[in-house]
This record gives sequence, structure tokens and C-alpha cells, in this order.
Amino acid sequence: MLRYVLKRIGLALLTVFLICVITFFLMNAIPGGPFNREKALSEATIAALNARYNLDKPLTTQFFLYMKNLLKGDFGVSLKNGREITEIIGESFPISCRLGLSAVIVALILGTILGSLAALMRNKWPDRVIIFFSTLFTAVPSFVLATLLLLVFSIKLGWIPVWCATETHYLLPVIALCAYPMAYTTRLAKTSMLDALSQDYIRTAKAKGVMKWKVIFKHALRNSLLPVITYAGPEIAYIITGSMVVETVFTVGGIGSKFVSAISNRDYTMIMATTIFLATLMVVANLICDLMYKLVDPRIKYD
Repeated sequence: MLRYVLKRIGLALLTVFLICVITFFLMNAIPGGPFNREKALSEATIAALNARYNLDKPLTTQFFLYMKNLLKGDFGVSLKNGREITEIIGESFPISCRLGLSAVIVALILGTILGSLAALMRNKWPDRVIIFFSTLFTAVPSFVLATLLLLVFSIKLGWIPVWCATETHYLLPVIALCAYPMAYTTRLAKTSMLDALSQDYIRTAKAKGVMKWKVIFKHALRNSLLPVITYAGPEIAYIITGSMVVETVFTVGGIGSKFVSAISNRDYTMIMATTIFLATLMVVANLICDLMYKLVDPRIKYD
């Protein structure tokens, strides 16, 4: 077990490092720079700014200096406003985390319940209704759904303000974010539940006279959760830090909208920091999910 965990941690660190390398050099390969503006700066000013942020040095030297500071926990400062990036992430990530976790919890709970119900009511009208809406939400991109929700409930009906400081402001973004993962989880849970219900141990439990609810919730549901857990890990990290367009549509102000702004402004340090942050969340979420397999299914062995 310990050997497996150490191996996974080593692979996770290697993955993050490779992402740092690829992101850094691809980002600098794009023509232009962070100080290019509509109102052009003088060459002397640009040269001074490049020297201030070490952008006048060779790319390999810039990368070495960046990784050296990163190992100290220093993401640097934003090239646009001069603020510490750790402060920006510290302010924006809790907003994205709150929004993302809410969407993940709703998606996983409703998706598992609806998928299990569809499996138990296979080929009946509840199954057909659930599969229809899950297919619909899978096909509709989150930014399209976000725009429609904003147009209908905020502009046309006026039920929810476009922006407010209350809990209602998170309702529409959560719906827009959780629609696709909920639909995917529903289909995943249905397939997994159908597979579990066809296993020999389920038939044996039914033959022994075990109550139907116990067969479903104690045996079938527990063993059908492994694919859902596999999907949940990266999905949590993706929703928390990848809700860029949805955050921008609803002006939430999370880390996703900061990432979009950094790309538009060619803010190199902010792009690097948010990319590394996302990559770290992804590998950590995958590692946690792998370790959770043992809790769901004790038969799984780690080699």
C-alpha cells in the first residue's frame, strides 16, 4: 500500500513538472508579449519592464528562475497589476471551490439516484424520461445552458438578480455547472447498476430471501459506485477550476474568470500559476479516488 502511494505521488510530481515545461514554452512561443497594448509603450519602457520581470533573459534561464521560485512556494506577481498571485488565488479560489463543490455534490447525488432508478425501472417510462433528459444535458454545453438560464430567469422573468451577494446568486451557476456531470453520472450509474444486478451474488441474495431494498442498497449500489468514483475525481478538480466560461457569464469572480482574463492579457505568471494549480488538483483528485477504491471494494489489492 505504502509503495503504491509513493509511486503514485512520484508520477503525480512528474506529471505536474511536464505540464509546467509544456505550458511555459508554448506560452512563450506565441507572438506578442504581456506589455503589448493598444496604446503602444516606448521601447525603453518595454525594455525596463522586461528586465524587471526577467523577460529579457533566454527562455531556459527564465524557466529555471521560475521553477526555483515555485519550489519556494512563490508564484510571482501578476504582470498586469503587480499583485502577488498567491493573494489573487487565495481570494478567488474559495469562490470557485464553493461553486464547484456545490455543483459536484448535486451532480453526483442526483446522477447516482436517477441512474439507479433508471436501471431498476428499465424500459419503463421513468427510465425513458431520465435517459431523454440525460442525453439532452450531455449534448448542451455549459456556457449555452448558462446563457439560457441567465436570459430566462434573470432577464425575462426577473426571478434571480444578475448579480447579488446572497445565496440565490449561486443557484443558476450551480445548475449550469452540474447539468453535464449529472447527466453523465446518470448514464454511468445506470450501466454500472445493470451490470451489478446481473451478477451471481445478487441472484444468490435474492434466492436466499434477502429483502429487495437490502439487495439494492447494500450489495448492488455499493458495487456499482466504482465507475462513479473514477469519474468523480477529475470531475471535481475540473469543475472547481475549469468553470471559466460559466464564471464569466455570471460574473462570479472565481479563479476560472481570472484564468480567462490572464489569457486575454497575456499575463504569463498568472497563466502559469492557474495551470499548475489546476494540474495539481487533477492529480491529487485522481490519487484520492484511487485510494477510495479500497473503501468501496475491499477485494481490490494495491500492488
